[in-house]
Amino acid sequence: MDKVNNILITGGAGFIGSNLALKLQQMYPESKILILDDFSSANFKNLKGFKGEVLACDVSTDELFYKVEETKIDLIFHLASITDTTVTDQELMMRKNVDGFKNILELAYDTEAVVVYASSASVYGNVKEHIPLKEDREKSPENIYAFSKYIMDNIAKDFSERTGIKAVGVRYFNVYGPREAHKGKFASMIYQLYLQMKQGKRPRIFKWGEQKRDFVYIKDVVEATILASKAPGTTVYNVGSGQARSFNEVIALLNKNLGTDFEPEYFDCPYDFYQEYTQADMTKIKEELGFVPKYDLEKGIKEYVDILENRIEETF
Repeated sequence: MDKVNNILITGGAGFIGSNLALKLQQMYPESKILILDDFSSANFKNLKGFKGEVLACDVSTDELFYKVEETKIDLIFHLASITDTTVTDQELMMRKNVDGFKNILELAYDTEAVVVYASSASVYGNVKEHIPLKEDREKSPENIYAFSKYIMDNIAKDFSERTGIKAVGVRYFNVYGPREAHKGKFASMIYQLYLQMKQGKRPRIFKWGEQKRDFVYIKDVVEATILASKAPGTTVYNVGSGQARSFNEVIALLNKNLGTDFEPEYFDCPYDFYQEYTQADMTKIKEELGFVPKYDLEKGIKEYVDILENRIEETF
């Protein structure tokens, strides 16, 4: 990313947003970074050490335009949305996620800014075949959260064709890492299992732990998100590790790094819809932007546990 004067991060006090803000601050100390967040699912503690401006704002309302009217935004990272996949209020989800995104695109048009926005691997739905998921495969969103992200992808493409504004989606898979603790029960399964084991409990997972996910470490996610601003045009990129790993493997690695020997406690899955397998095809982002993940599950869990156990400091 070339130097930009003014960067806006929506949802910048959340998990991915705060990690992104602190990395950008390190990379571009002369740039002005403005964070907007309604703090509905964020925590100010995530921004310890942030030197920019933070404003409370619901980007799905006209409040957005008043908050930034004195700033010429060059680059927008749009991460603000309802990310709780258990929310069933369809009107609320669509208003916050889709209407909020449309406001961001209008702001980008007004200021001629580039937009990088958070999409989601959930748009692919419950894939039966165990193959890496390509960006152009058929989409089958199974809940209102996934549907809202699917519609955002459609809107970005249409808006770009009409206005010339570049809007790049980053389709996150299962992200884990520092600054997610505030999410509580919606934090990553890796963090949830770590907490159970720290409390001396057997880690609980659905039978029989062989469900596989593409777990991607937050540092790789931040790097890919920043690189996405260099995309040649409006498009969507998968952001994962490119590997599908089981929950049994996660528990084994947590045991190894904690020095414990907990056996999993298996129980029946209570959900009608549950993704058994996710794996990102990372070919497109590698070929177009040169992004290659630096963290496999072994390296990511080791660093994360070391941070949680205060063996090392959080660094970028």
